[in-house]
Amino acid sequence: MDGDTLYPIGELARRTGLTVKTIRFYSDRGIVTPACRTDAGYRRYGPQAVARLALVRTLRELGLGLDTIRRVVDRELSLGEVAERHAAALEAQIGVLRLRHALLTAVARRRPTCEEFEEMERVHRLVRLSGAERHRLIDDFLADVFDGLDGGPVHTAARRSMTPELPDDPTDEQAQAWVELVELSLDPEFRAGLRRAAGDHAAVFSGTGTAPPRPDAVALVREHATAAVRSGVEPGSPEAGAVVAALTAHCARAFGRPDDAGLRRWLLRRLSAARDTRRDRYLELLALVNGWPAPESPTPAIDWTVTALRASNSRTRPCAGPAA
Repeated sequence: MDGDTLYPIGELARRTGLTVKTIRFYSDRGIVTPACRTDAGYRRYGPQAVARLALVRTLRELGLGLDTIRRVVDRELSLGEVAERHAAALEAQIGVLRLRHALLTAVARRRPTCEEFEEMERVHRLVRLSGAERHRLIDDFLADVFDGLDGGPVHTAARRSMTPELPDDPTDEQAQAWVELVELSLDPEFRAGLRRAAGDHAAVFSGTGTAPPRPDAVALVREHATAAVRSGVEPGSPEAGAVVAALTAHCARAFGRPDDAGLRRWLLRRLSAARDTRRDRYLELLALVNGWPAPESPTPAIDWTVTALRASNSRTRPCAGPAA
């Protein structure tokens, strides 16, 4: 057929795979216009209408709005420019859908019951959070733990290191970890425990103006006791006593205290407060969400040190005897 061929709307529908009603709608919107009308008022379309409608159909299937499509087919916008914009928008939508899919998969694996409706409602709200809302939720948790404490740069670094950053396209494992991490952060008892630990840590630096680069007691315990734990040293053995002596001497230097029974009691209190399996779990989940290497739990070193300290104290306690 040559360029003078005109198609009635029924033939145009057959050639394009669109319905007559759809073509009439596009025609009324000015997206595809008839070349002329018959004396009876019937529309006739030229050959270019076939290609134009094929493009319109493709763009509609890709999700573009009719106003944008009209501007493309009228050459008011370049197809490349529109495709780039639309691809970026779709990428953002896909990221949101993937995140929701991953979070919902995490919820489904937990098999909640009807009796857990309130928990399901909370998790449902977590699934729908935007990125900014997720940040605000974690910021609120960390503010509850650290705000108002004089921990200086040490607390600033700790706060930064405890911040989860869920990727836009998380794995199912990351999404599941994020749901559990947020639920843990919403637990008032967990928050209060971290607040007490942060307060104890800040008290070490009270009156110094700024927090000096002193190590935390738990960090010192890991430094001195980890090798003993791995080597299977018994906490009540003389070899363990040497480890405890080195630890308390280091703590005395670090915290400006005499290496005496008072320091050992203080250290036992700090370590007892640090034995929180939920804190270990938070750090495990944090590593999963942020894609960090799995952290090594300090609990084995803490437990070993507590036992070794008590054994050492019992060995060094003076025996009761007659007055000299």
